[in-house]
Amino acid sequence: MSDHRQAAPRENMRRRLRYLYGDARGDQAHADLLAVLNAFKGGEDRPRARKPDEGQFTEADAILITYGDTFLPDAEQTDGPATPLAALCAFAERHLDGVLSTIHVLPFSPYSSDYGFSVIDYEQVNPALGTWDDIEALGRRFPLMFDLVVNHCSAEGPWFQAFLRGEAPYDEYFIVTDPNADLRSVTRPRTTPLLTRVETANGPVSVWTTFSADQVDLNYAYPAVLIRMVQVILGYVRRGATLLRMDAVGYLWKENGTSCIHMPQTHKLVKLFRDVLDDVAPDVAIVTETNVPHEDNVAYFGNGHDEAQMVYQFPLAPLVLHALATGNAERLGGWAALLDTPSDATTFFNFEASHDGVGVVPAKGILTDLEVQDLADQVEAHGGQVSYKTNPDGSLSPYELNGTLFDILSDPAPVGDSSESWERKRDRFLCSQAIMLAMPGVPGIYVHSLFGSHHDEQGFARSGWKRDLNHERLRLADIEAQLADPTSEAARVFAGYRALLAARRAQPAFHPAAPHSVLDLGPELLALRRGPRNGQTVWALHNVTSRTVSIDPLLLWVDDGATLRNILTGAEVDEFSPLKLPPYGVCWLAAGG
Repeated sequence: MSDHRQAAPRENMRRRLRYLYGDARGDQAHADLLAVLNAFKGGEDRPRARKPDEGQFTEADAILITYGDTFLPDAEQTDGPATPLAALCAFAERHLDGVLSTIHVLPFSPYSSDYGFSVIDYEQVNPALGTWDDIEALGRRFPLMFDLVVNHCSAEGPWFQAFLRGEAPYDEYFIVTDPNADLRSVTRPRTTPLLTRVETANGPVSVWTTFSADQVDLNYAYPAVLIRMVQVILGYVRRGATLLRMDAVGYLWKENGTSCIHMPQTHKLVKLFRDVLDDVAPDVAIVTETNVPHEDNVAYFGNGHDEAQMVYQFPLAPLVLHALATGNAERLGGWAALLDTPSDATTFFNFEASHDGVGVVPAKGILTDLEVQDLADQVEAHGGQVSYKTNPDGSLSPYELNGTLFDILSDPAPVGDSSESWERKRDRFLCSQAIMLAMPGVPGIYVHSLFGSHHDEQGFARSGWKRDLNHERLRLADIEAQLADPTSEAARVFAGYRALLAARRAQPAFHPAAPHSVLDLGPELLALRRGPRNGQTVWALHNVTSRTVSIDPLLLWVDDGATLRNILTGAEVDEFSPLKLPPYGVCWLAAGG
């Protein structure tokens, strides 16, 4: 890399810091930041799993989303994994090698609430999960995504405790606000109070708490906070992170009288984090998590080279749920047809299930309020829960649908009490996942989706926390016993999922940057055309109804009379006979290449 290219990110940093803090404070922050970066560059070499920028993601990429303690070791087996993180590594080595490319370990630091998202100490591993040695052992087998809980930290953590004692520099690490200020314009993702009153050594104050009283927002208007978080980022990079998921990044900058979301300063901060990585770790990519309407979400791509390389694709899940609930893919297809990114160096992180529930706010403007409420009613009818948010007028509206995706899609009532067979439920679920895998972008697969897990009603009963319906902890020995039994539900879902993933990773047309279009073959189908890429085109057909659908192969616009082959079964398609797609059937057809 030339000296000019090395200097460019640092010049950008200075310009952005001056924008945020003014010339004098910005120049001092720049000097402090360069000292941190120079110290990092002078450290030991680290493994590099990815190439910077172009070609960073391919059709072989698929990311597992999991907590560090989803898999629990057997305490009675002295020769087995000793910690949950070691159990995760053992499971991944035995079952996911060559199936998934990357593992996203959700926050694994010591925490006080919200299953890790209220971080006490960013630089330690929760001893209940394991050690840094466990993280690094997993990283030697799979590239890793780390969470950067960038907006807030725990009220029980050392930073906030020092703030309460009035100790510098922590006395300015958090946002103190007049409780009588007019904050009606602030976007609220929760129904909990925006401000929390606390007692400090200098008297009572009200601090900003966007998500809960235990999650105290960091004050990025104070340059030392930014510098400290850069140190956290570089520590994660040193420990093997190849992707950094920036949690709740849209809320970073607050100003009274504004919405306090997606502020220009917030985008400058994301650009600055990108500058840092471009300078010292250009193989590490940023993934922004913004559970907001689509236009606000894709703004975090910046110009395609200066903010996130990947953004969460939040509208996908509610639109797929709507298509399968109504048997009509028109809303989903209309939205998918317009998807675009500003450069081939950027792409979407497609997901339908996660540690959270299914967010429905991003579907605003695509689905009506009534259609969203219909989805909420279906979730509750299937034994799930619905979380609500407070609107500016004080009313409540659905924010998140809680439960496992398998049960959200299909009534979990026993087969004998339901009009549907279990096989029909499985097919519907795998159709939903096939849609995600065929979309432009990189798929993110929540661990419980691999097995078609059901609502964890006991976990929810113990905690009363709605998200616990989708947080079941699994004994490693138990889940492996289920997978070893080909007749078990878990094994049959896992086998179907593995087949889809194997087919996807072998098709150049599923490259994240491959062209895509949506074919109008009727409302019963989501029909995607992917490619051409490396001489290959794929037609991905998904029946979202409970009826068999006939498709005329001549409508697929195959060039030069090329033969179509179903890459999921290997069978050739007769161009003169209707293609029959069974209820919730999936057919990926390839021509050429």
